[in-house]
Amino acid sequence: MIRTEDGRVVAREHGVAESFLSRARGMMFRRSFPKGEALVFEFGSERRVGIHMLFVAFSLDVVFLNEDGVVVSVRTLRPWIGYASERAATVVEFPAGAAEGVEEGDGLVIE
Repeated sequence: MIRTEDGRVVAREHGVAESFLSRARGMMFRRSFPKGEALVFEFGSERRVGIHMLFVAFSLDVVFLNEDGVVVSVRTLRPWIGYASERAATVVEFPAGAAEGVEEGDGLVIE
């Protein structure tokens, strides 16, 4: 489950992209991203992270978190052409619209 610090559930289920290949693939080549799900990319320490939408057929909400789990940026990326880059320790991808109301400075809890 992924929720805001005030208890609002943003995703009931989530996967973790742990390997180099799963991080590189992300949401590419998938046909859908079910509502209520998320994909988490954990990098261990803050670094410049780029997220592209090449071969992703649907929009995503992308939330960049610092080492303390605080949101540093929220972006909605369009299919095929979207790109975002930020300094982050963790990135969470949601179906478009799922991160509505999540803002910079908010805390996210990944359980």
